[in-house]
Amino acid sequence: MRLVDFINAGGSITWILVAMNVVGLSLVLWRLFIFKDFKGRLSEEAKLLADDLSKRFDKANLINHLDLVKDSISQRVHELEFGMTTIKVVATTAPLLGLLGTVMGIYEAFQVISNTGLSDPGQFASGISYALITTIVGLIVAIPHFIAHNYLSGELDSLEIKMEKFIAPMLKGE
Repeated sequence: MRLVDFINAGGSITWILVAMNVVGLSLVLWRLFIFKDFKGRLSEEAKLLADDLSKRFDKANLINHLDLVKDSISQRVHELEFGMTTIKVVATTAPLLGLLGTVMGIYEAFQVISNTGLSDPGQFASGISYALITTIVGLIVAIPHFIAHNYLSGELDSLEIKMEKFIAPMLKGE
């Protein structure tokens, strides 16, 4: 069975899942590129942020108010989060759409049984096939997005910690 035939057998829900997969994977790849780029410029970014903070507040005040520093770092890292919510939405809704397809396929199979009995097993199997295909595609879409979201969230946390480690000595004048 060709991939397009497989997707068509899953109906409109499968095509929605394919579209979600394309959008989600594009965002994952884009975020990976952005994070790698930011990691390469981490010391420069930390210096720019430290300079900005030093201009807005005197150093003695900053050392006593590290929450201002942490808030500024969090704000900078938050700018890197663009697209993360969409990745999470794909990861959480894909299995639900797969489940919806499962229920619709089983409903279709039972409709065939109630209308014609089991005289035509091919029609009954069509509903079961629809159910299984949407379940499979829902999980195929969800699992990589779930993994990617967790990985990228960990990377964001790591970047935030590294920024704090870079900025602390700069603000103390070391």
